[in-house]
Amino acid sequence: MNIAVLYLLLLRATAMSFSGFASVPMVREDLVLHRGVLTDQQLNNAVAISQASPGPLGIYIVIVGYFAGGVPGAVAGILVVASPAIMALPIAYAVRRRRTAAIRGACSGIVIGSCVLMITTAVQLAPEAAPSSALMVLAALAFGALATTRVPPVVAVVLCAVLGLIVS
Repeated sequence: MNIAVLYLLLLRATAMSFSGFASVPMVREDLVLHRGVLTDQQLNNAVAISQASPGPLGIYIVIVGYFAGGVPGAVAGILVVASPAIMALPIAYAVRRRRTAAIRGACSGIVIGSCVLMITTAVQLAPEAAPSSALMVLAALAFGALATTRVPPVVAVVLCAVLGLIVS
């Protein structure tokens, strides 16, 4: 895959989302469904590796870049992760100019849209991530625990990894 195109696709996905994993739906659409340079399994692996690693959630972009384009793709992913900080400068300028109400409204709309995209993508990736009924039950239990309690996400990930080893 052309590294410049990979950079632009990953940058678009990152720039159009408001949190680390909110870009997953766009990455999946571009690299799995349209271009076929990544599989759902590789995308799931990238998310899992980034969850198990220290650092920001969006670091999965670097792993996706590596899967799609090797070391040059990983470098493109690193540049993508750094690029939004530079793009935040116009937002900071608008805040200094007291245009916070408009920015707050836009941010709320983006967060809602991102949540819908993440839920939709999670449903589409679930069969690949949990191919057996036992793993589906594990996923449902983990979701329930995270949604209704204050279980730290790292505890849920480690517990699911251990239980996944046992079940598989």
